[in-house]
Amino acid sequence: MTPWNRHRHVLHGGLTSFQEYQELHRESIENSGEFWGREARDLISFHQDFTETTRGSLEAGDATWFTGGRLNAAYNCVDRHAATKPNQVAIIFEGDEPGTGRTITYAELQTEVCRAAAMLRALGLQKGDRVVIYMGMIPEVIIATLAVVRLGAIHTIIYDGFSANALAGRIQDLDARLVITADYSRRGGVYLPMKPAVDEALQQCPRVERMLVVRHQPQTQPLVAWNSERDVWWHDLLAQTVVDADLAPEWVDAEHPLFVLYTSGSTGKPKGLVHVTGGFLVGIAVMGKYMLGLREGDVLFCTGEVGWITGLLCGLYTPLLLGRTTVIYEGSPIYPSPLRYWEICEQNRVTHFYAAPTALRLLRMLSPPGEVPLPMTRLRLLGSIGEPIAPEVWSWYHRSIGKGRAHLLDTYGQTETGAFLMAPMAGVTPTKPGSCAFPIFGIDPAIIRADGDEDDENTRAGALVIQKPWPSLARTVWGDHEKFMTSYLRPYPGCYFTGDGARQDRDEYYWITGRLDDVVNVSGHRLSTAEIEAALLELALVAEVAAVGVDDELTGQAVVVFAVLKKTAEPRKPPRASELTKQVALRIGSFAKPRAVHLVPDLPKTRSGKILRRVLRKILEGDLAGIGDTSTMLAPDVIQSVVKVVNPRTFARR
Repeated sequence: MTPWNRHRHVLHGGLTSFQEYQELHRESIENSGEFWGREARDLISFHQDFTETTRGSLEAGDATWFTGGRLNAAYNCVDRHAATKPNQVAIIFEGDEPGTGRTITYAELQTEVCRAAAMLRALGLQKGDRVVIYMGMIPEVIIATLAVVRLGAIHTIIYDGFSANALAGRIQDLDARLVITADYSRRGGVYLPMKPAVDEALQQCPRVERMLVVRHQPQTQPLVAWNSERDVWWHDLLAQTVVDADLAPEWVDAEHPLFVLYTSGSTGKPKGLVHVTGGFLVGIAVMGKYMLGLREGDVLFCTGEVGWITGLLCGLYTPLLLGRTTVIYEGSPIYPSPLRYWEICEQNRVTHFYAAPTALRLLRMLSPPGEVPLPMTRLRLLGSIGEPIAPEVWSWYHRSIGKGRAHLLDTYGQTETGAFLMAPMAGVTPTKPGSCAFPIFGIDPAIIRADGDEDDENTRAGALVIQKPWPSLARTVWGDHEKFMTSYLRPYPGCYFTGDGARQDRDEYYWITGRLDDVVNVSGHRLSTAEIEAALLELALVAEVAAVGVDDELTGQAVVVFAVLKKTAEPRKPPRASELTKQVALRIGSFAKPRAVHLVPDLPKTRSGKILRRVLRKILEGDLAGIGDTSTMLAPDVIQSVVKVVNPRTFARR
């Protein structure tokens, strides 16, 4: 191998050498039953031991793990640590305003989770019920989540940037009867109302019986609207709840659903991915032990929100499952200054830090040249997740933040996969900027080339698939197993299809090249262009629409919309592109708003009527020569009419 960085980082967590990684990875593929059975019994507390490690296959879509085993996620994340180290800090909460926040020990967390679980049980929550959680990064989001799973119920945490319409769709899909939210969140010195979005969503969800509301605002903020028959203040009801500190957990089968998390799909409708208790916990425990190298006394600060898989993995389940300390932060990376993340790391003796490349690009642009003026001597691992990180950002992150000594893990994973799929192993894998290095344990990747594609002498490229089942893979799409099969398991029978392209260089390092479907990765958030198009077609003035992804220096990718408006005889003021932008924010969320909307006379199409999005991308890139042969197009002159509307230089990579 000729890796970019030969420096041997001193970090002995779960592995002591790259050779040890290679040997264990080989075992995890060739003898997966023995490997996963051993790790499961070592890292997870089963109330009843499993009798069979794995059965089923990817081809049949029926792979299961740890048959016969019974366990509880809250017990594994809280109780067993409260019994052995009650005074260790479990959660460090950093408020938006510096100097605000609190710490919670494992003993305190157990008391709060048990009390909250008793409160939920008194409201009628039972094993298998679904609970939607919609709030910012405050301690109650973790407490509520663990209380739900303590009772054997299923949680769905929804990112607080989603619109009321998107929230309603998820509540309806799950047939949830309980929603837990907050009155406000706070970010960048501003209180942002949350409950109004839930109020609006529940107008479409009459089956919801209760809304529990966490009071997070000071008395100076306007009071929120209130439905006395449905709405209950979290803290008021909690104060009335009496419970023993050791409220018994509900022991569930290893294949019992733990949570449902929604992700965008190429067909437009978000998919509710179902993750199960045993497989998810075992998968992330192994990830935390080996990939992250978490050990006693470590403090992990993940900037991702728990409404996304990264925050759920690294901000909640993994550190607590292994008895470490997690830092959660509700605010902005640049409030009150671009040093905020690094000040949090320094003040809390953070050892592991995770952020998305979007935040890193922003901080790099706003930071002065040179190293950040904070020692951060405890920081020994830096993580990047959500999208590939550019080499120049990688180098800045490693040099300025990690001081050249912290190991940088460019991490690849998906909502569907639970635990991460690929990353350097903490302390033992030499790194290359922009590469996610090698598969983690249990992951057997392959690159499937398109017909006619040829490898050059230095690389293999194509569609990335995984050839064997592994414990933390989602089991199905909620209420639609056929959708799960057609999306992930049938494109390449016997394999899991990631939907991503990848290449492997001559040193066998993997590089993720991007989505192969119509999904755009904006700031680490997967957005379906089909979902955006469907939202815009709801407008009476829109006849046709196409949404495409373009490169963006800050967000990685951005969405640009081309729309053809209906010809109407009704006198009215000319429609504006801003109307379409507002519609996307209303139906999906403000984070999904397109970077630009172009009102064009027509769209390029094939003779069968299919919109040629590839042509639109070439126009945005200013690469008209790259469009190629237009003789098979329905109306080739449409290209020039679109070009007249668009200034390509404006929308090339900024």
